[in-house]
Amino acid sequence: MTPETFKTWRKSLGLKQKDAAEKLGLKKRVIQYYEKGDRDGKKVEIPKSVELACMALSLGYEAYDGRPLPRSAVEALVETAAETPS
Repeated sequence: MTPETFKTWRKSLGLKQKDAAEKLGLKKRVIQYYEKGDRDGKKVEIPKSVELACMALSLGYEAYDGRPLPRSAVEALVETAAETPS
């Protein structure tokens, strides 16, 4: 996930940086680093775990209790993963 796609994701859900931080369990400043792509001149990578959390939020999942997902959700995840370049 690039800084640009991260920011586009946030805005597509209508989230302010503070809201995205709360939903992802991060600090607002981290969201700002992800969107800028660097911190103090050093490149900032968006972790795979954050990328996957963004996808879950996009699919409407606010929390996950570990139970198997309904088939339709699994299909949506597979379709989304196939469309998303690594």
